[in-house]
Amino acid sequence: MNNHSLDFLKQLLATPGPSGEEVAAGRVWRREAETFADRVYADVRGSSYAVLEGGAPRVLLAGHIDEIGVMVSYIDDDGFLWFSPIGGWDPQVLVGQRVRLLGRAGDVIGVIGKKPIHQMKSEEREKASRIEDLWIDIGAANRAEAEALVRVGAAGVIDAPIYDLPGGKVVSRSIDDRIGAFTVLEALRLLARDRPRATVAAVATSQEEITFAGAHTAAFSFEPQVAIAVDVTFATDHPNADRKQYGNVRLGGGPVLSRGSANSPVVYDMLVAVAEREGIPYSVQINPRYTGTDADAIHIARGGVATGVVSIPNRYMHSPNEMIALSDVEHAVRLIAAFVRSLGPETDFIPR
Repeated sequence: MNNHSLDFLKQLLATPGPSGEEVAAGRVWRREAETFADRVYADVRGSSYAVLEGGAPRVLLAGHIDEIGVMVSYIDDDGFLWFSPIGGWDPQVLVGQRVRLLGRAGDVIGVIGKKPIHQMKSEEREKASRIEDLWIDIGAANRAEAEALVRVGAAGVIDAPIYDLPGGKVVSRSIDDRIGAFTVLEALRLLARDRPRATVAAVATSQEEITFAGAHTAAFSFEPQVAIAVDVTFATDHPNADRKQYGNVRLGGGPVLSRGSANSPVVYDMLVAVAEREGIPYSVQINPRYTGTDADAIHIARGGVATGVVSIPNRYMHSPNEMIALSDVEHAVRLIAAFVRSLGPETDFIPR
């Protein structure tokens, strides 16, 4: 990955964008897209689009730009903030974390508090933490002081930095799924250099973690015949991983191709063929019921969209320290670009 793209990725990861509040991250994504796309715009639900104009078919590349977070639900008389989760949190992960709230005049840093272990009774120590027992401390002395900085409804994210690790790995919050939004735009960047026959939209979709709103509206408005949803998936190359249930998915093993449910068998076979022709490593993961990605909304839009899911292996999902291998991202970018270049007006997506 070249330095320009790596810098763009790190800026994207660092920018807070909890579900429903993707504005800042969307601006970063669109600013980069404007350097090579034919048309760049945002929609009313907070998704961002970058389009390469061409012929048929119309191709949608979707990666959601939102991340899990927290939302202030109450401010007490002593200035402590109580909150609800945005998306799926393990409450044990939240204990003691720093948070960055999107405040009235800028970001506000706080700490998620809990009674210290020294003051717990023995039975309390054995109980798992619950979100309703946690609070956010922003250092305010009272409610008025707190409300001068944040209001009920303010959203935020865990305040965790990005680190480069050995072997081309990166650890950060928001990888789920800022990395998908990054991957689809990098694929479009490759396609802009060697134009496909198709019309292609890369979309940084909103609200995947809570409503799939961005995927619903993007698939409806762009009217694609074929789509690729890019998300993260569970890596199983760590202790206690259940490979019998989740497959053999390794960091550095290449992108993961999904089979079943929302995935078109035609698109799946085409992705496999392209990967093998291009010498791109990949693994396969099954989705017998649903994918848990934007594909679940996209494939049933209008009269149906031939949809595939390409995933990036991810350790420690929905935590402040998600981990990926950059080589998997690079291989996913190459795979998607090669897949799109293989499409033309004659491509038949109907299973026969």
